[in-house]
Amino acid sequence: MVAKLLLRGMLAGVLAGVVAFALAFLFGERQIDLAIAFETAMAHAEDEPELVSRAMQATFGLLTALLVYGGALGGLLALVFAFAHGRMGRLDARSTALLLAALGLTVLVLVPALKYPPNPPAVGDPATIGARSLLHFGMLAVSLLAAVAAASAAGGARRRLGGWNAALLGVGGYLALVAGVMAILPAIDEVPQNFSATTLWNFRLASLGVNAVLWLSLGLLFGALCHERAPAAAK
Repeated sequence: MVAKLLLRGMLAGVLAGVVAFALAFLFGERQIDLAIAFETAMAHAEDEPELVSRAMQATFGLLTALLVYGGALGGLLALVFAFAHGRMGRLDARSTALLLAALGLTVLVLVPALKYPPNPPAVGDPATIGARSLLHFGMLAVSLLAAVAAASAAGGARRRLGGWNAALLGVGGYLALVAGVMAILPAIDEVPQNFSATTLWNFRLASLGVNAVLWLSLGLLFGALCHERAPAAAK
């Protein structure tokens, strides 16, 4: 049954990727074009042959990336669902899938973005891209590990404290851990002074919006595919 859940998760992820592509194409690509124009003007770069055209990047390339990413997230959600369903109170398959997707969005996207928000091209020194990537993925790993630890602590305290108090303990522990790490990790501020604040804001909003649509669509679609079939698979 886990294999069937995995296939449904990947299918839901691919479909969610299509939905996310529509949002990214309509709202995100414009901000990338503006950022590239700024970068070109600042570097006074001459036109050079493109290995991959911007039109290809903004259409087929973007769609392919989101389909692969969505499929991978769908498989991950399916594995977590197989373990969690039936262990989250009286939640049915659709509610469990949507809750897990919302938690994934929060832990893997929103919380890391509070410390290291996404930036468009032209923002950031190319020489520091390795360090910046390491810090971002480090923050993501801390958020994930803190969430696992918090969930484990809440599960262990549920019988002694009750469901509500155990949940508050888990959430409080998670927030304390990630806040402490955020305070320790160095800040990154490499936005050029003359870079458009509107473009930066719109890009970050579009990036988070695409991720939100991808995760929540995945939760809804996977829950619909598993409804009335998941209880047996979860036991």
